[in-house]
Amino acid sequence: MYGPEGSGKGTQAKLLSGALHVPIFTAGDLVRDAAANDKGRIGDLCREILKEGKYVPDDDMNLLFERKIVEGGVSSSWIMDGFPRSVEQAKFLDKKLTELGTKVDAVLCLNISEVESLRRLIARARPLHTGSTELHDSPDRIRERLNEYNIRQEEVLEFYRKKGVLFTINAEKSVEDVRKDIMDTLHLT
Repeated sequence: MYGPEGSGKGTQAKLLSGALHVPIFTAGDLVRDAAANDKGRIGDLCREILKEGKYVPDDDMNLLFERKIVEGGVSSSWIMDGFPRSVEQAKFLDKKLTELGTKVDAVLCLNISEVESLRRLIARARPLHTGSTELHDSPDRIRERLNEYNIRQEEVLEFYRKKGVLFTINAEKSVEDVRKDIMDTLHLT
């Protein structure tokens, strides 16, 4: 699942996970978990990144996902939500999956406007991390993350477009209509 924050990636990933009976790896959950539980460098970095309203640098995000893939014991199928967010992460993922004897089958890009993304995220009002009283979804933090997403998105989309696995979905529809569009796109019943 790919798209700006607030596009419904998490909701649609859960629905697709249920339909396919495969696990979900969520970038935001990995970062929030590291911020709440990791007492080392990566935890410090994740806490600071969350406060600044930015994304974790590529090398560190790659490490978090590599740990999750190895710890998760996933052999062939899973859904990724919010990863990769840069072409460097996409190349890392491509290499790692090749090592595991698999590949990305489909990238579902959920498109929404920035106005809609802001509206949805402000309503969601997530904390920075578990136990935090500070909001992750403040307007300034949201705009910072959306700006960074917009800077990187075209390279990532082009990477997957060239591989022939990119599918664009209008995510400003109802949850059920977006789910139906995803199922139709993937030829699932």
